[in-house]
Amino acid sequence: MNKIFLIIRREYLTRVMKKSFIIMTFLGPVLMALLMIVPAYLATLSDMTERKIAILDETGWFMGKFENGDNMAFESVFNDLESEKEKLKSGKFDALLYIPKPDLNIPVNAELFSLKQASMNVTSYLRNVLKTEVENRKLLASGIDPEKIKSSKTAINIIAIKLTDDGTESRSYTEVEVGLAIFSGILIYFFIFMFGAQVMRGVIEEKTNRIIEVIISSVKPFQLMMGKIVGVALVGLTQFLLWVVLTGAIYLVFATVANGSAIPSASVMSQAQGLQTEALAASGSMSAQGNLSMVMEVIDSINFQAMIFSFIYFFLGGYLLYAALFAAIGSAVDNETDTQQFMLPVSLPLILGIVMANFIVNNPDGPLAFWLSIFPLTSPVIMMIRIPFGVPFWELALSMALLAAGFVLATWLAAKIYRTGILMYGKKASYAELWKWIRYH
Repeated sequence: MNKIFLIIRREYLTRVMKKSFIIMTFLGPVLMALLMIVPAYLATLSDMTERKIAILDETGWFMGKFENGDNMAFESVFNDLESEKEKLKSGKFDALLYIPKPDLNIPVNAELFSLKQASMNVTSYLRNVLKTEVENRKLLASGIDPEKIKSSKTAINIIAIKLTDDGTESRSYTEVEVGLAIFSGILIYFFIFMFGAQVMRGVIEEKTNRIIEVIISSVKPFQLMMGKIVGVALVGLTQFLLWVVLTGAIYLVFATVANGSAIPSASVMSQAQGLQTEALAASGSMSAQGNLSMVMEVIDSINFQAMIFSFIYFFLGGYLLYAALFAAIGSAVDNETDTQQFMLPVSLPLILGIVMANFIVNNPDGPLAFWLSIFPLTSPVIMMIRIPFGVPFWELALSMALLAAGFVLATWLAAKIYRTGILMYGKKASYAELWKWIRYH
């Protein structure tokens, strides 16, 4: 056991002292924070640019219907289309909306000319104005007052409340849960692959350099494999925790400097509550204080202790399981190119978990979600997707137990391949060859 600790210590210190680790540890949080901050800042800058849009309406239906605002200024023009196009080319307008006189009674087509690609905000606003006016005229022609239709529209806000077996009620936010589920699953997938590949590359490097022949003269192959796997796991856990702390610190500093200004797309929670807050905002019942209260309520609804504990467990369990398989693959080949034939079958369960994510969030309690969340090869991703929606304790415990058992089985199989393959040179291993190594006593 002391030898395993020595290998763990060597693997850990060797990797955390590398310049690449130090640079990525500090650069990663900066990039993550910028990923949230820069798009919001650029979106703000783009919204500040006023666009001048000319309206050439041959029908006369839409005179005065386009209102200035949202950094858009409208001007009606009355010359022929070609003359107005020349004005557009000279830079007098940013865009020209041409509404031709229809062959039938109702204008349903329009053309938007611009020198640059028109933004979605502009096209969406123009389309809504045209659509609303045409619909209103249709209603009037049928003897229906459009204002009565408009006044009858009501914003509905559905509040989701979970009931537990002991009768406790708690408010839930489906959009937030979906965001957390997808984010957690992708993060698990990313970390397992990233650090599992490090184990495989390390084994290949030591085998290629013939260092392994010296090392196994002092330690058993199984001890070497376990020390390498656990050492890299600690490196990954260290980097992840540092990323969480540093990313949060950077974002809090920015939020403080910005004096609490609203930052669009700044976090999963601000995106996720959009559907619920939109209805309230449209009805005029959402105040700044109410918005803040909702954000705090959303935060309180998340069981961060359970999320963090589950993430660490399923990250470590999934990593240990896959790292053992990656180590076995690394020991069976002489270079990284030869790993492709073995990587695909090992990677498929993880890829399946990501592919099935959309189906799982739509039915997190279904039989497909249940079986994939307890199968050890897919449970690290699928169970993390299910946890934000609430998982019965017995299912979570069963998944954790099976993941631990899967790691023991994978390590046992990998050790049999590792002890033989680590000293094999110049021969490409096949699946039949690996099966023989597993059967050796």
